Amino acid sequence: GNYTVKSLPEIVARLRAGQSLPDRTVGISIDDAYISTYTEAWPRLREAKLPFTLFVATDPVDQGIKGYMNWDQLRELARDGVTIGSQTASHLHMAASSPARNARDVTKSNRRFQAELGMVPKMIAYPFGEYSLAVGKVVRVADFTTAFGQHSGVLHRRSDFFFLPRFAMNETYGSLDRLRLAANALPLAVADLTPSDAILGPETNPPAFGFTVLGRAGRDTGRLACYASGQGRARIARLRKRRIEVRLEQPFPPGRGPIHCTAQAREGRWRGFGMQFDIPRK
Repeated sequence: GNYTVKSLPEIVARLRAGQSLPDRTVGISIDDAYISTYTEAWPRLREAKLPFTLFVATDPVDQGIKGYMNWDQLRELARDGVTIGSQTASHLHMAASSPARNARDVTKSNRRFQAELGMVPKMIAYPFGEYSLAVGKVVRVADFTTAFGQHSGVLHRRSDFFFLPRFAMNETYGSLDRLRLAANALPLAVADLTPSDAILGPETNPPAFGFTVLGRAGRDTGRLACYASGQGRARIARLRKRRIEVRLEQPFPPGRGPIHCTAQAREGRWRGFGMQFDIPRK
């Protein structure tokens, strides 16, 4: 099709530098070092000459857990040009863990990467896509330059590079129609996002979710709709031409609470922006 597949490091570097990318540029990432990546995905992607990033939690590899790759296989992928990223050591719930525990877990995984692969990843994928401002601070201190969640959305040069979106493609949400929809999506660039933290407490759940639409996407706010997990289409208030406030009818239950906003663009395509909140369990 009319797509350009590039590696995540190249995509991020060009966005950071303010450089353009071809329309419909796609980046591919795979979470967890499952053996099926080695036996099924990698041979197909290599034959098609499609670069990808593999995010690895190091403890399952060290422990030799059945169904996971080993370090020899990971070294083989790395030598072949596969980008290796981190997913911490134990794949812990970072938003629910203390900064000290998160720092220890990330340090442990970085040491294992250095010992086994001779490098420390600069990219990390938050386990379960769970993020908070405190988690982001730990990741910055650990010298990561880029971090990904699991909320849907399109990367652009104004993105938060420590909470980048990805469209999840799996057994539930992995149809070819959804893949085409994601690959053809346009960014819905926003600023002044509220609340600023993705972790919600009793006083902030449901969140007073709002944002200001930037750039060309501002023309499409009249076609914008937002959907909250478990609640369907949410009520929207337009305070100004570009300011959107989303009002939920009920709080999110404990766990993860994603909101996804879409707007039909004038080109006949769709713009997408998502946010995933984390609601601690008592």
